[in-house]
Amino acid sequence: MRSESQRRNDGLRSGKRLAIDVGSVRIGVAACDPDGILATPVATVRRGSGDLAEIARLGAERDVIEFVVGLPTGLSGRAGQAAVGARAFAAELAAVVAPVEVRLVDERFTTTLAHSALRSAGSDSRQRRSAVDRAAAALLLQSALDSERLTGSPAGELVGARTGDN
Repeated sequence: MRSESQRRNDGLRSGKRLAIDVGSVRIGVAACDPDGILATPVATVRRGSGDLAEIARLGAERDVIEFVVGLPTGLSGRAGQAAVGARAFAAELAAVVAPVEVRLVDERFTTTLAHSALRSAGSDSRQRRSAVDRAAAALLLQSALDSERLTGSPAGELVGARTGDN
């Protein structure tokens, strides 16, 4: 895994990224190409023993420059119990994958949009359950890529070893 990257002319750092949509039962994982053009669903990891190691393995396999973890935030902007869990997961992941950066990025509506897109594509509820987490991760990553391309700064907030306990 790489810890440094170079910024291109369009404001986006070069390098692959892995997005994580943390759920209570499953974790959706998505990745992008080295140019950050397109985020695609990769895997669904079962939550529990070994989940951090599997995500770290997926990142190392792709030589990612960062991990993007979804931060569930309510419409009011308040953080609920799910956000507390996502922050804890991101901190644990950061300890495992250091010095690769881990960022928390607002994931409002990603699961809702993923359900809607899968329903529109004709997936039944059973098929959606197995695909929605990784589709939500892809939406999260695409949003983070688009934000960085627009602003010239990485999306979200940095967590982990480089900044202490965020």
